[in-house]
Amino acid sequence: MLSAIRSVRSLSRTVQLLLLNQFGVNLGFFLLMPYLATHLRENLQLPTGVIGAVIGVRSLSQQGLTLFGGSAADRFGCRPVIITGCALRAVGFAAFAFLDSLPGLFAATLLAGVAGALFSPAARAYLAHESGDQRLRAFALLNVAGEAGTLLGPLLGGVLLAVEFPAVAITAAAVFAALTIAQVVALPTRAPRPAARSVLVDWREMSADRRFLLFICATSGLFVLYSQLYLVLPLEASRVSGVDSTVAVLFVASTLVTLGLQVRVTNWCQRHWEPPTAIGVGLALCGLAFVPLAVTASLQPTATDRRDGGMAAVLLSLPAISPAILATIVLTLGVVVAQPFVLDLTATFGRGTLTGTYLGAYAMVAGLASAIGNTVVGYVADLGSRLDMPWLPWLLLVGHGVACATLIGVLRSRAAFPPRNRL
Repeated sequence: MLSAIRSVRSLSRTVQLLLLNQFGVNLGFFLLMPYLATHLRENLQLPTGVIGAVIGVRSLSQQGLTLFGGSAADRFGCRPVIITGCALRAVGFAAFAFLDSLPGLFAATLLAGVAGALFSPAARAYLAHESGDQRLRAFALLNVAGEAGTLLGPLLGGVLLAVEFPAVAITAAAVFAALTIAQVVALPTRAPRPAARSVLVDWREMSADRRFLLFICATSGLFVLYSQLYLVLPLEASRVSGVDSTVAVLFVASTLVTLGLQVRVTNWCQRHWEPPTAIGVGLALCGLAFVPLAVTASLQPTATDRRDGGMAAVLLSLPAISPAILATIVLTLGVVVAQPFVLDLTATFGRGTLTGTYLGAYAMVAGLASAIGNTVVGYVADLGSRLDMPWLPWLLLVGHGVACATLIGVLRSRAAFPPRNRL
């Protein structure tokens, strides 16, 4: 963590503000979102299917519209798009404190999703332009800043929830309002480059870039595999332990790996490997992370008694969930290795005037791949349970990671990657 702080000090004030923005974005988001479903069920008495739809609208609108947000950043400049996105999310999150009608809730979650689609690719594009030859380090620190916000957000939200849910929503909105004001005051204006062509022509150029399309197909595997930290890994930990709260151990392990190792690992990889090598190794690690679970799935029976989530029960469950903890650590390490290089290379595939567009397209494809991947993995997990083949979903995930790493190797052998210093 100290190495991350030292690295931040070596960057420009603008990049430091963008890193602070990422911390605030994750802080505000995870302050609210982990508790939204409970609020909708317990306070508003909504059916589970409706709750899933409300929350799903946020994810779908954000991931599905990042291409538009990236293109907007290229056309109008990153700063106004970031500011607009943060302001919209402040309004959307504040609305959750006051609205209880279904149309209002859908409008609030849609607004929050559109906001993310605006500021996320714009902030990454601004960071790519502003950090210069320190771009890789900046993207690594972006991951650290986001993870720190992810860690603190639920803790603060849990404290505020003891008051009432509107306090959670208002505080989350206040975080985004503060970010909006900070960027209006302190974020320098970076004039957009003149665009002589229409957005559709830009999208056509990008979609014709076969190298880039193959690259995002391979690297979207990072999102598919890492999203299992929210799907099958918690389910497995709960299954073998009989304690639902053991899921927290997985998230703590993942956070500690990112905060403690991100900068050191990125610096080491930069010294010893070319970017495609780092990406391939990271993807392979993400896939191989599920090998322990593929081996032990048939050996660990389902817990027959459900226990309360006290600290003693969690500690007693640690031996049972050790394969899931090991998988989480290796999975997170794979993301730590690969993700900064993925963002760094994504920013170099297109012309300098299309940085936001390419980063937005990458985020959109990765989000859609995660949604499809989670559906497939969930189906295969159910199928494996019915066929008494509990190793089946884990084997699928191992194969997916290895296949994505192999595709990166093929692209490297064909010199399909742009020079890293191009932007």
